[in-house]
Amino acid sequence: MLTEAIKLQKTKKYIIQGSLFFLTFLLIYTLVDGLNMSYINMISTYGLYLVIINIVLNFTMSFLSALLMNLSTAMVELKGKEGKGAKFGFFSVFFGILTYGCTSCVIAFFAAVGIAFSVIALPLAGLPYKLFSLILIVIGLTWVMHEIKNGKCTIKTNSLDTDTESE
Repeated sequence: MLTEAIKLQKTKKYIIQGSLFFLTFLLIYTLVDGLNMSYINMISTYGLYLVIINIVLNFTMSFLSALLMNLSTAMVELKGKEGKGAKFGFFSVFFGILTYGCTSCVIAFFAAVGIAFSVIALPLAGLPYKLFSLILIVIGLTWVMHEIKNGKCTIKTNSLDTDTESE
């Protein structure tokens, strides 16, 4: 079934959908970087290497997140249900919003929900948190691919009126 999901990725619908997901995630990750520390300030504080690493990670995470969303959509189309691994992309974005965001925004958010602490200073402009988000995306992608490859579909047969498992 993984072969079928990969074939779907080459159709016009999935290419357009994947491109839109990619651009949306790239915008989110770049915006969150900018809210944390502008690239100009990052260059003056840490050097050009950190900006390059962040931009490469933004593109990588955006591509993998878009692929995760597309494979999840293909799994729904092929199997009729969403996989559990698709939620890791959401957790990654949510985690990023809470940790990459400017400190005053995060403090205000936590204060609004009754939590009186926050990350005060993020090392290397939030790079460790971005790497953790990347790990979450990779786990989700691996999980979804495993579910597509090894999952089973429930098929109702009219003659027997029972469910049978089929791959």
